[in-house]
Amino acid sequence: MITAIFAFRDDSPKYKQIYEQFKLFIDRGDILADERLPSIRQLADSLQVSRNTTLMAYDQLVAEGYIRGEGGRGYFANELEPLISQGKVILPALKQSESLAPPSLIDFRAGAVDQTHFPLKVWRSIANQVLSLQESYQYGEPFGEMFLRKQIATYLHQSRGVKTNANAVIIGSSTQQMLINLGYILKADFPCITVEDPGYDGARQSFQLHNFMIETLPVYETGADFSQLEHSKSRLIYVTPSHHSPYGISMSIQQRQTLIHWANKIEGYIIEDDYDSEFRYTQQPFPALASIDPARVIYLGNFSKSFLPGIRLSYMVLPEPILKRYIHQFLHFESTTSLHSQLTMAKFMEEGEWNRHIKRMRLVYKRKMQQMVSQLLMQFDQTISIIGEQSGLYLLIKVDLNRSEEWLIEQASFHGVKVYPTSIYYLNNTTDIPIIKLGFSNLSSEEIKLGVELLKMAWV
Repeated sequence: MITAIFAFRDDSPKYKQIYEQFKLFIDRGDILADERLPSIRQLADSLQVSRNTTLMAYDQLVAEGYIRGEGGRGYFANELEPLISQGKVILPALKQSESLAPPSLIDFRAGAVDQTHFPLKVWRSIANQVLSLQESYQYGEPFGEMFLRKQIATYLHQSRGVKTNANAVIIGSSTQQMLINLGYILKADFPCITVEDPGYDGARQSFQLHNFMIETLPVYETGADFSQLEHSKSRLIYVTPSHHSPYGISMSIQQRQTLIHWANKIEGYIIEDDYDSEFRYTQQPFPALASIDPARVIYLGNFSKSFLPGIRLSYMVLPEPILKRYIHQFLHFESTTSLHSQLTMAKFMEEGEWNRHIKRMRLVYKRKMQQMVSQLLMQFDQTISIIGEQSGLYLLIKVDLNRSEEWLIEQASFHGVKVYPTSIYYLNNTTDIPIIKLGFSNLSSEEIKLGVELLKMAWV
């Protein structure tokens, strides 16, 4: 039997060695076209490895076309048509970006929400009701439907302490889209902007599109460093004070007051991105900067993180002088977001479903965060540091293994786990030890456990 000649090495994952050996058998004709392969169970028992290990090897062989799975019958070798050159088999070289990796078993993506707890029946029912409204069959208002703007104004007052009226609320499709519009009207008077370093790269790209001069506010795991702010050229700053992206820390009330004082002193503005403030697990959500001084704060929020990414619903609250300029500039532009989604969300909020959803999901995500932290500490002990476990839908792990970020991501991929870099968030304030981003919102308890176990196999 072919498996009898296996001899595992210590320098490579076992699934990869199985994959490479079967690939070699098929390439040189030891396994013929249409020949049945051992089952997952038989192969695992024969090689004394887990079934997951043999499954990962077979999945990679299937993905590359060496074998095929036939439902209920097992796995079979495919016929190959290699390129022949001077009597030698020439296999096409893979680019570095196409390195071999099995299909992802676990995806620690941060930009997702929990599907199993999504209020599908309620949302569908309200969406159907909205389709009976006359206004659903016409173009919407350029700055958003007043029904939704009123609901958002009420919600912000109750949950974030932001006192505003519906006319100051602008609806858009995404944070980036609104920042691009804002940048267009602000760049003449505010050619320079300060952004957090590290900080949300999507916002930075929006400002760079308008050729803003970029200055940086250094942020560390312990908080932001405001010492150089007084000497900056900027009179405009973009921050994520309630849940810093990516560190997950929150500004203290003293830091918030320092920032408000700075903006008033120079007659500038703070752009506050409050992107997922609903999900704080140790205390109540912090009051927004806009609740302290609405005259100096441009407030941004969205429904993507807390409800559904694909709904493409975001909003901002503008101080009076900027609101007038914004309305004048964009009065004749069509709304960038779905009228039907706006009316459905407004009704969803009016009937109290939004508040019920947030309360429910805060408990769901808190349990997932706790499990993620528990599993990471159990598997890795002192080799990692966990950052940002008090809030949000992801956490960061600082991996102290003398390995690069690229290596960690690649090895995780080889073991069927997709993890994400944080290097994209940094400009100048870089870190010596790589930090990996792990989202958990759309993973089950079992998937979190398996994902962390596979990371242990990949890294240690």
